[in-house]
Amino acid sequence: MNQVLLKKIESEQFRKNEARFAVGDSVKVHTKVVEGDKERIQIFSGVVIGKRGAGLNETFTVRRISYGEGVERIFPLHSPRVEKIEVERLGIARRAKLTYLRKRLGKGATLVREREEKPAAAAQPEPSAAK
Repeated sequence: MNQVLLKKIESEQFRKNEARFAVGDSVKVHTKVVEGDKERIQIFSGVVIGKRGAGLNETFTVRRISYGEGVERIFPLHSPRVEKIEVERLGIARRAKLTYLRKRLGKGATLVREREEKPAAAAQPEPSAAK
């Protein structure tokens, strides 16, 4: 009984527009910031270096280089403070956590190979005509 009730309450709290991104993607996270009685949107852009949790407890970590210093921020996926998540660039990651990016400097700290979209009908080479 309790599990059914918890799932019903949680389902109301989930994000309506589902964000589709993976580890290695470059994203822009639009967050609501409250300063006094004013509210504004602040953008944090960087590379997703990890995702964890499930359901309402799902979080993701975004890393960027700001003035030569690495800055990481952990965002709850279903938080009302996260306005939207834009995917700038799709990346290929061969592991679940990209913590090795912390040791890198310069462009290598943000560089994750770009994922290429494969066309549905791949062009097949035509067999050469025999003479």
